[in-house]
Amino acid sequence: MSAATPPAVIAFDLDGTLVDTAPDLLDTLDIVLDEAGAARLPREETRKMIGAGAKALVNRGLTAAGIAVDGPAFEKLYERFLEHYADHIADHSRPFPGLVEALDTLSARGHVLAVCTNKLEYLSRLLLDRLELTDRFAVIAGSDTFPVYKPDAGHLLGTIERAGGLPGRAVMVGDSMTDVLTAKNARIPSIVVPFGYTETPAIELGGDAFIEHFDHLPETVERLLGRG
Repeated sequence: MSAATPPAVIAFDLDGTLVDTAPDLLDTLDIVLDEAGAARLPREETRKMIGAGAKALVNRGLTAAGIAVDGPAFEKLYERFLEHYADHIADHSRPFPGLVEALDTLSARGHVLAVCTNKLEYLSRLLLDRLELTDRFAVIAGSDTFPVYKPDAGHLLGTIERAGGLPGRAVMVGDSMTDVLTAKNARIPSIVVPFGYTETPAIELGGDAFIEHFDHLPETVERLLGRG
């Protein structure tokens, strides 16, 4: 890499990619369902609802529970979700195995790390702060950071630009079809991990690479960057 070439940017989804956030998200959804007078849903069902942001999770949960709520009533439940979740955001959420070591390796190789998530930015920062991961990322871009969000390419491209990188020297790491579509829309290679929240098996999502553990992330990043 020449002095004039910016470092590669490795952009990560957050929920289901960097951190297993399902326990705290779904505990909070249970609270909202209780307050809406709905029966709690099985975790194997609600786990698949994660990935499009908190508002979508609340809406999906209420719809699946047969509760029709809109307007001010829905907003009240959504605000209750945000309030409770912020207070319990890292009670049980933890980084996936091998993540910290993989981030260390990528940073040591000169890559810039960023977060590109449909979680609200303040919640993303709060979670990463609690897990002492914030300082590892040059940029943390949530669903409200830019005028658009995933799968719109502008979310990922804006994250890369803010991190000082170029689209031709970037990789997206995620766990869902949303992440793969975002990368495709931005014409950036993607790596899919299998431990997130998706109804379709991760290996079938159509990413440019699939890894079963973060131990394999650095070598896969180098391969995709070399291909570019």
